[in-house]
Amino acid sequence: MLLGLDVTALYLVVPRLSADLAPTATETLWIMDAYGFFIAGFLITMGTLGDRIGRRRLLVIGAAAFAAASVFAAFAPDALWLIAARALLGVAGATLMPSTLSLISTMFPDARQRALAIGVWATMFALGMAAGPVVGGVLVARFWWGAVFLLAVPVAALVLAGAPALLPEHRTRAGRLDVLSVGLSLAAMLPIVYAVKHAAADGVGVQAVVAVLIGGGAAVAFVRRQLSLAEPLLDMKLFRGKGFSAALSVLLVGLVGFGGVMFLVTQYLQLVAGLSPTTAGLWMGPPALAMLVGAVGAPLVARRVAPGVVMAATLALSLAGYALLAVAGADGKHAVVAGFALVYLGLGVIAALGTDIVVGAAPPEKSGSAAALSETVQELGIAAGVALLGSLTTALYRNGVKAPAELSASAAETYGDSLSGASSLADRLPPGALDHARAVFTSGLNTAALAAGVAIAVAALACFVLLRHLRPLGDGERDAEPIISTSGSGDDR
Repeated sequence: MLLGLDVTALYLVVPRLSADLAPTATETLWIMDAYGFFIAGFLITMGTLGDRIGRRRLLVIGAAAFAAASVFAAFAPDALWLIAARALLGVAGATLMPSTLSLISTMFPDARQRALAIGVWATMFALGMAAGPVVGGVLVARFWWGAVFLLAVPVAALVLAGAPALLPEHRTRAGRLDVLSVGLSLAAMLPIVYAVKHAAADGVGVQAVVAVLIGGGAAVAFVRRQLSLAEPLLDMKLFRGKGFSAALSVLLVGLVGFGGVMFLVTQYLQLVAGLSPTTAGLWMGPPALAMLVGAVGAPLVARRVAPGVVMAATLALSLAGYALLAVAGADGKHAVVAGFALVYLGLGVIAALGTDIVVGAAPPEKSGSAAALSETVQELGIAAGVALLGSLTTALYRNGVKAPAELSASAAETYGDSLSGASSLADRLPPGALDHARAVFTSGLNTAALAAGVAIAVAALACFVLLRHLRPLGDGERDAEPIISTSGSGDDR
């Protein structure tokens, strides 16, 4: 719930935040996705750490750290400080997801119960996302943008008070955490992230190529080290099961489309449709509730229909949502919200069933690592979606917008940098100039939705081809043995 609140509440305060801190378009993207990238970077480490020091203990430590970093973010004096705070939130947040998910896998060994529990777990995230825009909008209207971060403090206090009394401690592995593996995992991910952002903003250059080479080299070294360790940070044998790998791939692609489209839709509702943060939050409620329906309903349907077929059919349905977003105009907020509701529906289904496939594939002693992998690809997918589709839309805006001749050089630069910049000059623009900027931004949203839709179509096909062999939940003794054998056989069942 806390992490869902954090995601959507921040999306809707970007215009107010931009007016106060005046970040550049690139800094705005970093404010949005530094959190996701650092979560993705540390999830594998934290998942393994929870297996070793105790999953409840890690949850409590992470909740306290998340609250402290949230206070730091709330009072950040400028964009760079806020980016740093978001990075710290990512490190703290990386302790929360795998801890909760691996505890669920321990408490519910029955396949049907576990799938429904994971669906409820995903639903809590959806409820947080549904409440975040409304709560965030009210806080921004009454206080200031930093107030949305302070939502974490009372929630963390509840976790700190309730976890020792209500949650069992569970630790399955011993031994030291391999510090070199931690360093290699970060060295593999962060340079590649930088390369993606740099190439999207400025084109492919020497810096981007060097970053890819560094990240790729570190990734190779990381894999080799894991294969040589008796107690690796990440057990590479988990990837031998095609169901496990396919589910991870679908989660990654699905979250790329969702993360980027959500970033753009929330900007559309405020900067193009002209809605206040509170009203925009209310408009975002129905899509988030569609995700709730998907997350809870999918495990129930999957008791009779193969999970891969359920995922493929829902992703195919969500393509209609991407199509609506690809044709919506500057006055089409109803079509945008309806399309985004279908996108959310698909997200709820793959979040629940995809996560269950991944977590159920691992033996109990490695459920923390499996949960961390699931969350890694999801958080990385959201962050990559913001970076890729956000940068694509920004590039299309900068290439397509024409600054009015009446503006000064500095004002013209602000107008041509982003729609939020153009909106900040609204009282100085000649008639029609702001409508022109809105139309160009909407065209970029259309293109981004089309690109995301193509990726989702591929993901739907992958679900049908690679996951349709998985039996319905609870069909036979699904949990009699791991879906993926870590002995090297690679069998899926």
